[in-house]
Amino acid sequence: MSQPSQSASQRPGSGFTPKAPALSPADLERSRDIVATISRVFASRVVGQENLRLTLLASLAAGGHVLLESVPGLAKTTAASALASAIGGSFHRIQCTPDLMPNDIIGTQIFNYGSGTFTTQLGPVHANIVLLDEINRSSAKTQSAMLEAMQERQTSIGGEVYPLPEPFMVLATQNPIEEEGTYVLPEAQMDRFLMKEVLTYPRPAEEHEILDRSTAGALAAPRQAVGSVSLDDIRFLQRMVDGVYVDAAVKRYIVDLVFTTRGSGPRPVPNLTQSVRVGASPRGSLALMRVGQAFALLNGRDYVTPDDVRALRYSVLRHRLVMTFDAQAAGVLPEQVIDAVFQAVPMP
Repeated sequence: MSQPSQSASQRPGSGFTPKAPALSPADLERSRDIVATISRVFASRVVGQENLRLTLLASLAAGGHVLLESVPGLAKTTAASALASAIGGSFHRIQCTPDLMPNDIIGTQIFNYGSGTFTTQLGPVHANIVLLDEINRSSAKTQSAMLEAMQERQTSIGGEVYPLPEPFMVLATQNPIEEEGTYVLPEAQMDRFLMKEVLTYPRPAEEHEILDRSTAGALAAPRQAVGSVSLDDIRFLQRMVDGVYVDAAVKRYIVDLVFTTRGSGPRPVPNLTQSVRVGASPRGSLALMRVGQAFALLNGRDYVTPDDVRALRYSVLRHRLVMTFDAQAAGVLPEQVIDAVFQAVPMP
């Protein structure tokens, strides 16, 4: 049962709340139910990986795409299929190889000799959840075709425009340890992803649970259905993210953070330009705000606090900073630079 709404002066973090609630209690309650259902499905298929769950949920609610990086075997494909099953949407997996062509992804026209006409066959990108496995194994031309579909939310085949289904989300994976037969994603293309999540190995207890699930026959899929939400629910969730209130002080905080990554800002980080060649673009500012809105909604709030901006900062910014060669040679990680930036900029 939903609780009565609180006035701005009574609500936690009231310094960042609107004068009137941005979302109704009923809408917040429905959003919480949707998030809880997706989380249950995810937990039934994937052991641990809490950061991955938050990243996928926030990106789904924000209407963005995710780049996943890890060594093989850390449940990237399982997480994508679990997310698709949770929202009751279509799911296509595309295994990227050097000979994969753009038409293999977006679709092509096929000539029918019987009727003497062309028919259009849509490619696997026309799905609600698309997994691009090992995107860095496909050629630059194929990568560009996929990223264009991600940005424009449509494909063009034979002069006809075909809109992609809504919601539409791409999960691209790449293996950081293999270089032979790969095509590195340029920074300008990586910037199109709302977030980049780097997966780590499970803890001993989590890996023990993986073994237990395997022996119980519940590793590939749970024995009992745990429910799902509809595509209308996801569209509703995305509309709610649009309505989450962002105070002017939080927006200034985001701008100060992004400008600091560029070597300026209210309190510049000393010698930052020795480690960072190019800072975050305005798309980085938009991503920080959008993910902050999504994270606030995931936590049942209709307003963004500075902590929401900080919560997924690595996932939002790690692929938007172009490190210098000296920094890479010295082993300086983007996460270290992000920490320095967030420590330098005072919270409102």
